[in-house]
Amino acid sequence: MALGYAMDYREVLVTGGTGFVGTHVCRALIARGYLPRLLVREGSEGRIPADVRSACRVTPGDVTNRESVEYAVQGTMAVVHLVGIIREIPKQHVTFERLHVIATRNVVDAARRWEVSRLIHMSALGALPGGPTGYFDTKGRSEEIVRQSGIPWTIFRPSVIFGPGDQFINELAGILRIAPVVPVPGDGTFRLQPVFIGDVAKGFTDALLAPGTEGKVFDVGGPERFSYNELLDKVAASVGRRARKVHVPLSLLRPAVSRLQRFGRFPLTTDQLEMLLGESICDPAPFYSAFGFDPLSLSDYLTGGLGTLPSASGPTAKKGASGYGRLLEGNSAGSKEQEPPLRKTA
Repeated sequence: MALGYAMDYREVLVTGGTGFVGTHVCRALIARGYLPRLLVREGSEGRIPADVRSACRVTPGDVTNRESVEYAVQGTMAVVHLVGIIREIPKQHVTFERLHVIATRNVVDAARRWEVSRLIHMSALGALPGGPTGYFDTKGRSEEIVRQSGIPWTIFRPSVIFGPGDQFINELAGILRIAPVVPVPGDGTFRLQPVFIGDVAKGFTDALLAPGTEGKVFDVGGPERFSYNELLDKVAASVGRRARKVHVPLSLLRPAVSRLQRFGRFPLTTDQLEMLLGESICDPAPFYSAFGFDPLSLSDYLTGGLGTLPSASGPTAKKGASGYGRLLEGNSAGSKEQEPPLRKTA
């Protein structure tokens, strides 16, 4: 495909586009008139929802393979790099080093080669080279690769993300519905600041046309902070249950997790435990100020019904309450440019 033809279609490469965050980012891009190009591992095409599949391009490949990344980047105007994992599977070559560091290096090298004009990168709160866990260390080193790329970049560091299809709030709800008791690491006072997926997707999308966001790192959290104990109580109440907690001393939990994490079905790893205990909170005011909207709180989301978007007639329907809703309306406060609709492809 000729470069001019691709640019005319406003193609944006999305890595990690079949995941929870990627699916919602693709929908946000489509609503704004972009054509997402998804780099998808062979056999994973079925994970793309039908509505996204009908309005995007799919390029087979692996983000850890330099050649396939270069092929996927060719002809795109920007890259939204979302690939990441929270659990390693070394036997399948799924490691933090490969999926965070090597993948990011491949994306940056390809974007430089094809002179891509914008790079949006998803990191995580607590990312730091040499950090306390392999996850935080590799996320931090990935950020450094992006910072040194020479491409206009924006980095987002989200807290725990909730929304339709998430694997945190919905899994907690599933456990609370059936389990007589819920184990809690330590005293359960460590805090989280859940952020709505629609607000995250809005930030990623608006950053493509917001020059003032270039070269900036945004911590992204919701408007509410909860201790883990409080979060369990809130989610339990939303499904008509009571959270009966059993606090497990860290002196017992840490060695147990270290021994059992090698079993794939064990639900926790040492890295995940330390990520929880390290807290996931931030000052999100610069993020919401830069992109010009009010965040949707977890409380309002749960009031609207767990696993679904809040009702348009509910209390969260006020103007600016949901970045996701405003994207679906095609009305982004973060951009002053009226954008053309996406033209259909053959």
